[in-house]
Amino acid sequence: MHNIYAIDGTIGLLSSIVDNVPLTAAAMGMYPIMTPTMVAASAEPEFMHHFVQNGAFWELLAFTAGTGGSILIIGSAAGVVAMALEKIDFIWYMKKIAWLALLGYIAGIAVYWMQNEFIFHH
Repeated sequence: MHNIYAIDGTIGLLSSIVDNVPLTAAAMGMYPIMTPTMVAASAEPEFMHHFVQNGAFWELLAFTAGTGGSILIIGSAAGVVAMALEKIDFIWYMKKIAWLALLGYIAGIAVYWMQNEFIFHH
């Protein structure tokens, strides 16, 4: 994928199943933190500028990996604890809450995209 929104969106969806800490660590290993010099020297500077420190890729990764775990209650330690303490059933959560969490997740990515494309465009 050559689209940071698709990459980070997929990582966030995976975080609803897999713990977000190792997922984020894996992403950090797969994608380099670019310096401005590295971006300028790259074959695709327009795409690679997203990977500078505090660049759009890393900011969006923090959002998607952190909030994607809420789509399924088992995707976060807090969700697992809530299941135990509040006796929340997984199927009930899937029917009543998961779609709301997914809607918020997608809306967050959309707002981030709009900010980058129309407000803070480089």
